[in-house]
Amino acid sequence: MGEALAPVRKEVIIATKTAARDVATAEQHLAKSLKDLRTDYIDIYQAHNVSTEDDLEKVLAPGGIHEFMAKAKEKGVVRHIGFSSHNPTIAQRMVQTGLFETLQFPFNFLETKALEALFPAAEELDMGLIGMKPLGGGLLENARLCFEFLRYHPQIIPIPGVQALEELEEIVDLYENPQPFSEEDLATIESIKAELGNNFCRRCGYCQPCPQGIQIPYVLLFNSIAKRYTPPRAIKMSQEWMAQAEECQECGECLEKCPYQLPIPDLLKETVERFHRFVQTHGAG
Repeated sequence: MGEALAPVRKEVIIATKTAARDVATAEQHLAKSLKDLRTDYIDIYQAHNVSTEDDLEKVLAPGGIHEFMAKAKEKGVVRHIGFSSHNPTIAQRMVQTGLFETLQFPFNFLETKALEALFPAAEELDMGLIGMKPLGGGLLENARLCFEFLRYHPQIIPIPGVQALEELEEIVDLYENPQPFSEEDLATIESIKAELGNNFCRRCGYCQPCPQGIQIPYVLLFNSIAKRYTPPRAIKMSQEWMAQAEECQECGECLEKCPYQLPIPDLLKETVERFHRFVQTHGAG
């Protein structure tokens, strides 16, 4: 891995998205964003989660979302337009239209596929690159490893989700006081990648709602919970979610909605079995 470049440059960018696929709803979303953010313009306005053929067609259709966004840019209400996606094939086609200025796509040390073709194609068109899920949707617990990895790709701006000011301050500190990778760090990353493989939940929530009321992302979070908490607390936190998961009817709705094509019913079943083994080993708490 090469040397991490670039000192931190502090700049405020106002960005938001719309999941609308019709202009009337998009207009409502933009008006609400301007009001809620107390601003008269948005720096980057994105079409959210363009990950299916249907999404692509609706966004690019004549008189559709892209044209609405372009008109908002002409008026100065929006300064740049972009899109987010979880599907590299659809994202590549969106990039190739040349109609967008930014691309937001998952990127962390577990998910680097975008480096092969998608990000280079976007860079060819001088598009801004936004790396979503830098912490793997909360799955990756070592923030230092995550953001030090991202420093080796300074052309990609990470967009972490934070729940508290302290988390944001930690991330800023990691950039202002970088600690380059050691051999031990690289070994740790490889160990994490080997352990998780490809079938892991990013907790994007697109599989929800489940017809049976199963909180799928929380069920699939059990491995992390079991590591982070004492056994009694891990069991107490998870037992209701596991009881829900046992009601899975394998209807397939989650399979259709998951942008990562995960075998969710199988993963639910495996996680419930793992939970029961955990309870047998550590007691019902």
